[in-house]
Amino acid sequence: MLIPLLYIYLQLEIGKVYSQKIQNQQTVSGIISNQNELPVPGVNVLIKGTATGTITNLDGYYSIRASVGDTLVYSYVGYQTIEKEFTRGYMGDIIMQPAADALSEVIVNAGYYNTTGRERTGNISRVTAAEIENQPLVNPLQALQGRMAGVEISPASSHPGGAVRIRIRGINSLREEGNLPLYIIDGMPVNSTPIESNSLIGNRGIDPLNNLNISNIESIEILKDADATAIYGSRGANGVVLITTKSAKRSNGTGLEINMYAGVATMPNRLDLLNTQEYLQVRNAALENDGQGITERNAYDLLVWDQDRYTDWQDFLFGGSSETLNTNLNFSGGDDLTSYRIGGSFFDQGTIYPTDYEYQKITGNVNLNHHSKDNRFSIAAALNYGVDDNTLAGNIDLNASIFALPPNAPEAFNSDGSLNWEDWNLAGLDNPLEGYYNSNVTTSNNLISNINFTYELFKGLQLKANLGYTHYSSEELWKLPARSNNPQDSYISSSYHLSNGRESWIAEPQLIYDNKFSKLNLQFILGSTFQENTSDQTSFQGYGYASDNLIGNIAAAETILNARNVNSMYRYSAVFSRIGINWNRKYYLNLTGRRDGSSRFGSNNKFANFGAIGVAWIFSEEEFLKKLNFLSFGKLRSSYGSTGNDQIGDYGYLDAYEPTVGPGGLIPVGLANPDYSWEVNKKFEAGLELGFFQNCLETEISFYQNRSSNQLVGYPLPYITGFNSVQANLPATVENKGWEFVLHTRNIENSNLAWNTSLNFTIPKNKLVAYPDIEESSYANTYRIGEPLNISLLYEYTGVDAETGRYSIRDVNEDGRYDYQDQIIVFNANREFYGGINNSIEYKNFSLQFLFEFVKQKGTLNLFNAGPITNVLDDVLVNNRYQQFSQSVASQTAYRNMSESNFTITDASFVRLKTLSLNYSFPEEITKSLRFKELQLYIHAQNLFTLTPYEGLDPDRPNTGTSFTNLRSITGGLRINI
Repeated sequence: MLIPLLYIYLQLEIGKVYSQKIQNQQTVSGIISNQNELPVPGVNVLIKGTATGTITNLDGYYSIRASVGDTLVYSYVGYQTIEKEFTRGYMGDIIMQPAADALSEVIVNAGYYNTTGRERTGNISRVTAAEIENQPLVNPLQALQGRMAGVEISPASSHPGGAVRIRIRGINSLREEGNLPLYIIDGMPVNSTPIESNSLIGNRGIDPLNNLNISNIESIEILKDADATAIYGSRGANGVVLITTKSAKRSNGTGLEINMYAGVATMPNRLDLLNTQEYLQVRNAALENDGQGITERNAYDLLVWDQDRYTDWQDFLFGGSSETLNTNLNFSGGDDLTSYRIGGSFFDQGTIYPTDYEYQKITGNVNLNHHSKDNRFSIAAALNYGVDDNTLAGNIDLNASIFALPPNAPEAFNSDGSLNWEDWNLAGLDNPLEGYYNSNVTTSNNLISNINFTYELFKGLQLKANLGYTHYSSEELWKLPARSNNPQDSYISSSYHLSNGRESWIAEPQLIYDNKFSKLNLQFILGSTFQENTSDQTSFQGYGYASDNLIGNIAAAETILNARNVNSMYRYSAVFSRIGINWNRKYYLNLTGRRDGSSRFGSNNKFANFGAIGVAWIFSEEEFLKKLNFLSFGKLRSSYGSTGNDQIGDYGYLDAYEPTVGPGGLIPVGLANPDYSWEVNKKFEAGLELGFFQNCLETEISFYQNRSSNQLVGYPLPYITGFNSVQANLPATVENKGWEFVLHTRNIENSNLAWNTSLNFTIPKNKLVAYPDIEESSYANTYRIGEPLNISLLYEYTGVDAETGRYSIRDVNEDGRYDYQDQIIVFNANREFYGGINNSIEYKNFSLQFLFEFVKQKGTLNLFNAGPITNVLDDVLVNNRYQQFSQSVASQTAYRNMSESNFTITDASFVRLKTLSLNYSFPEEITKSLRFKELQLYIHAQNLFTLTPYEGLDPDRPNTGTSFTNLRSITGGLRINI
């Protein structure tokens, strides 16, 4: 009797305890992120001592029932395990730190989902805010130079605002505009086509990313292979650039971030040209060789101009200092449900030219995150707005022909500040600063907004919607007053007006499933895209203004000419899906597919299908390899798939007409072709990733081969047809293949000193694989089968003729004349290899980072013509590579032929100290006494020096010799967090 009663009593007591425990249980939820504040999916959350647990979803979110006093254990491969006691005030958010042997566990943005460096099956390169935010640049893409394998960045010009040329794994299309990558900013696609401009900002136009604030960028990811890009379908044919701005974080208070810097930029290089006495020596020798007498007609520089005068025209025209100022303010706050971040910036940059023009940019950003108490519903909104005002590119192109100016040429200005025309007219020349008083004001506004809604239908299944809107507008006014030009030309004051508008919206509903079944983890995405882009451009010219003060006022213009308005609409829709499977975190399979529809094709070809498969095997997890103590990580991965390309003009499949000058008429301007279809890019990749000695040394080797076929071009037509071209598919195939090497090393790591090194190295190959009957096409003299697209066809240089003393080239067919049939030398202007080496050193409160960029390439250099009234390189006096000094017609013809020959080819390789940053963080006792969270001083330098055999100004522009893009800058800054 006693035993049954005791049993009943114990059951009642246990029941009370259990009931009390159930009553004390609460829902714990939160977001788990890494040290870069990005969500970490797949984290195991376990109540210690029990079998109760869960894992985080793609957004790093988890939810679990626990009692006060329980210990929550957070664990994930490659991160330090964290144990937290659950108390009533516990928020649930966790920031996980990488384990000492886990540099590969970096969360990367793959577009529609997040993955890790360990688990990705595709090729994705990434840079973070710490690497780029303090660089005094206008365009964020310029900050990527030398930092990524497979990514080439070329600035457009020395003027800020010019469109940057980015090539991700080479040139895929015969069309320049067909090689543009896809830009995604906070989930919103942005038109990557440069904006047309009349100014001298850059020959490619204005970059659509100029209005972004570099200091507000959290990370930039580049998606390269089919596995990474196929989910974007036709939009990802040339790679994808994902830009993520800094977002609001959960907090229980407010904070203020202040970051400001100032500095100067200068021209880093000069050409070694003749001084006055050397120049006169060459000129006298030329006239003597020609047997000519010295007259004011053939030697005004010797008879009319001052023989003792010397002007360093390079120093005069771009020897100034460009001052730079940047200020950033960001205010953040919130609670456990809602957080926000509001900021703004001001950027100002002057010019190295003898003008007082400048570039200014003002940006604003708003970011908001909110989730419900049960964490089933969340909303994230981001808005970036920028306004810039560019007056730097309104006058003459100062780095075009100034190198040829004789050193004893007259003053450019009179004593009263006006242009000196009299002395130049005596020689029958125009002042080299003709156009000096021209002015150009280009003002642009750019709004990029995005909002994401997520709702958890049940555990593992989410309904998501991504909505975005962009609006870009620019107004350009170019004023050309008569006083900027030679009075003898009777120039009429004029103005050029250009306005551009772009507007787009996108809606992407998605269904996301993420769940784990024992050793199987399954991720599934099903979504659709609806996108519309509209563009509008208006341009005209005004002539005949009575006063310079009235230039630009259309009502004051005597005549309006060339008025034109063009508008277009582009619509795009798609259905896409992704299935991601991993077994025991060892074997990975990634399947992506997309069906695209584009309004740029006729009714029979509007839709196309694209997809890819990616696989990975983490072989270091196999039992037979775990005994290898030196091997920390090993992975094989591969992918294959296809992406499309619809980067052509709108309405090409329709006949196009424009109104005639007179009323009531139409003229055809576009020829219809309803049958052209999608350009297709098929991509293959294989990669090997290894980590040694607890990942103190990590390496990645990738081989890729991309083939782009069914090329979309404007096919040239004979003049008699009345049309310049017709849109068509050409039977051409372009191949890009190469090797990419990435290396990370932790050289030293202790409590006081840490030294890390990163290396990237790329060997690219580009060639035209096939083009049937190219000899009979309009491209017969442009491309060669088996050669790269970026080639020049040159004459074969045969030396200086011993009899005439002039340059000579080979007459291949011996017909007595030189034409395209004699251009048998194929010059490959592509890079042989390129890369960068980045070092990061931290010692106590100091940190030092420096990046070397290196490139192996050939370029061309114009040696100038020694003898006529032009300056030349100073080695003309000691180097026998030049022809006999002469200003005769025969000599100048020989010079022109030589300049189109392989004699101009030279080594344009270089190693450049691209960036150098030194930072000092004040000790905690000082920051606390000032009530700061952080106080940091830093010095940053760009392009400090370049080692190169190239004799031109800038090896980044290796095919002219007289243009440049990279200024040397030094800035100092202050960062405060309050």
